[in-house]
Amino acid sequence: MSHSISIVFHSGYGHTRRIAQAVAESGDARLHELDAEGVLAAPDWEALQAADAIVLGSPTYMGNVSWQFKRFMDTSSSVWMHQRWKNKLAAGFTNSAGINGDKLATLGALFTFSQQHGMLWVGTGMMPANAKASTRDDVNYLASFSGLMAATPADASPEEVAVGDLQTARAFGERIRQTLQRFK
Repeated sequence: MSHSISIVFHSGYGHTRRIAQAVAESGDARLHELDAEGVLAAPDWEALQAADAIVLGSPTYMGNVSWQFKRFMDTSSSVWMHQRWKNKLAAGFTNSAGINGDKLATLGALFTFSQQHGMLWVGTGMMPANAKASTRDDVNYLASFSGLMAATPADASPEEVAVGDLQTARAFGERIRQTLQRFK
């Protein structure tokens, strides 16, 4: 029995796209990138409706989701009104330049959005890399439990996303996939 995972995300500079791609690799997920105006095409909305799990991803801008992602959230009101995503699995991720950057506020916005839709949230399930020897190359070095957090310096290219963040994203995708299998 196959289960589908869709990832809907916005990426302003390509860093969040790299994270979404890494989550998709291990989760065997389909990517749905919001355009520069925060719009999805009709086939993307249909894919989200058919998915068993929807992963939400946005960069953290000014302590919250990007305006493009917020537009997507607001546009989902007709889906919400009919509770079309109720009981689907949900998970979330964010990326910003700062190590903290108020990423938890973004994950909180994604979580609240999922709960408005009646979805079931999946956290990272990962232990943190919190020893003196830990580096950005370690899995979950930002020690996030409620969702995936990544930090890419503002002057880094998308190809320079930290190895640890990409490994964490792959592990997160695997966790979502395994949770979906167990749930089903």
